[in-house]
Amino acid sequence: MTGFAERYGPWAVVAGASEGLGASFSRKLAARGLNLVLIARRTGPLEGLASELRSTYPVQVRVQSMDVGAPDVIDRFRGLTEELDVGLVIYNAAYSPIGAFIDVDVEDHLNAINVNVLGTLRVSHYFGRRLAARGKGGLIIMSSMSSFQGTAMVANYAATKAYDTILAEGLWYELGQRGVDVLGCIAGATLTPSYVGSSDRRPKSGLNRPMAPDDVTEQALHDLGRRPSVVSGRRNRWASLMLSRLLRRESAIRMVSKETEHMYR
Repeated sequence: MTGFAERYGPWAVVAGASEGLGASFSRKLAARGLNLVLIARRTGPLEGLASELRSTYPVQVRVQSMDVGAPDVIDRFRGLTEELDVGLVIYNAAYSPIGAFIDVDVEDHLNAINVNVLGTLRVSHYFGRRLAARGKGGLIIMSSMSSFQGTAMVANYAATKAYDTILAEGLWYELGQRGVDVLGCIAGATLTPSYVGSSDRRPKSGLNRPMAPDDVTEQALHDLGRRPSVVSGRRNRWASLMLSRLLRRESAIRMVSKETEHMYR
């Protein structure tokens, strides 16, 4: 744990920290001795998580309600963290409108691009420069299994996650030459509150059954500095291999799309 804190501390920023994967990352980083800046849109869950972490671990925790898809997000991050020695940034914020593409309002699609693409770009660029200047640190960008192929009911979201995966892999090489570890964490279905609330037809067996958030985040922290991207969980790695290597492209799209249609229609 000491080595982790020396490389990625003393402060970590977690965007999308209020619940699910973000809250799991926050607990694991606090357990490793990192002070935290927690970002999300809802203040209540952030304050609750911060209180829990302060009472459990000897760390400092700051919280800020923020829309990471807003154009002024960097000004707000600068004001919040400029005096802090940030060594690790986790971009877990995401927006995923669910429904047939033409049935979802275009403003919802644009908001997904603001949060999942432009927010990722702005935050990675701003903190990438800071981490490169200090010569060490880490950046984790959360992506999704949907980034591997077109997917019905979440077509635009899947496209934004493809951007996140490819950006992380490119930054793994570029920033790696400046001493910064970058990882694209490609998660499959995960038992977050948003996932649980999205459908009552969740798979309970087979390759598609969801993972626990703690399993996803533990693997991501373990693989940071070891590879450019990782698919979370053995089941998901097998599924990604099958979809990308064993099936024709159209077959993979149909298979995944039928699953999402079953869940969300």
